[in-house]
Amino acid sequence: MNASASRARRSRRTSVLAAGAVASLLVGLSACGSSDDSDSSASAASEGASAGAFPAKVATKFGEVTVDKQPRRIVALGWGDAETVLALGGQPVGASDWLPFGGEGVGPWAKGMYDKKPELIGTMEPEFEKIASLQPDLILDTKSSGDRTRYDTLKKIAPTVGVPKGGDQYKLSWEQQTTMIAAAMGVPEKGEKLIAETEKKFEAAAKAHPEFKGRTITIGSRTSEGFGVYVGGTGRVDFVERLGFENNPKAEAQAGEGFSVSVSKENLDMLDADLTVMAPIGIPATDISGDPLYKAVPSVKAGNDIVFDDKDISQAFATDSVLSVSYALEKVVPLFAEKVAK
Repeated sequence: MNASASRARRSRRTSVLAAGAVASLLVGLSACGSSDDSDSSASAASEGASAGAFPAKVATKFGEVTVDKQPRRIVALGWGDAETVLALGGQPVGASDWLPFGGEGVGPWAKGMYDKKPELIGTMEPEFEKIASLQPDLILDTKSSGDRTRYDTLKKIAPTVGVPKGGDQYKLSWEQQTTMIAAAMGVPEKGEKLIAETEKKFEAAAKAHPEFKGRTITIGSRTSEGFGVYVGGTGRVDFVERLGFENNPKAEAQAGEGFSVSVSKENLDMLDADLTVMAPIGIPATDISGDPLYKAVPSVKAGNDIVFDDKDISQAFATDSVLSVSYALEKVVPLFAEKVAK
């Protein structure tokens, strides 16, 4: 989208300007010495590490990243990265709050998992000096834009696990995210176990609702800038496809490199599907449900639509972390079942 492209350009300019400041700050921090390895909260992050897990190697778009030893001070910048670290038994010292949740920067499904509130870091334009001041030994940016300048600036601070190949523009599943972060933390078996447990929940939901199989679905949103529909390769679409749905074919036909396609008011019939699911972003839900043009969409006229008006449900669906998808399954699947006739 145009706004996203503008933000990305600003982010690249900010990254270039910040690189020099980060380098200067790192020199000062080195003179002060490293953090105390005996720190109790940091030690907790190492619990469950398997023997021989280090040095850990993680494949990314920017090449293979090597983590030489158990990371004790993790800064989690990517969308859902912090929740994934928490799920794997770690305690980020810094994290980005994308949605934003406020407080500790995580959703209610991760409430109480922090021993100490992390330092909150900017999202599209992270404060590199603040990150450096936290003296991280690992930076995670796995679900991110995939911007090269951003990555190059971060890796000057600490080993950075960025997006995987093909993972630009936040196109990363919770499975990939969990696998990459578990590897970087030295707990690959714990990651595999979490993934297996979560996949079983999806399988059980799909088995309980055979009526979902083969039905078309639109997963969309509306912001102050207008309507949009999510495309394959994104968490929201991956979620419903695991349940048996088929993503809106019209949206897929227009898919580009981004995670969504814009839909003009004159073309809102593109939202039509067996089930249309919409989420408000930064606007009231009534701005969608009360829109006369939206109400004229065939699936909406037929009552086969859902507009999320519960913020927790909407955010769980959007977060797509190994923690949030379980919460979303519990809350969202019954809503889908109400709308899809058996």
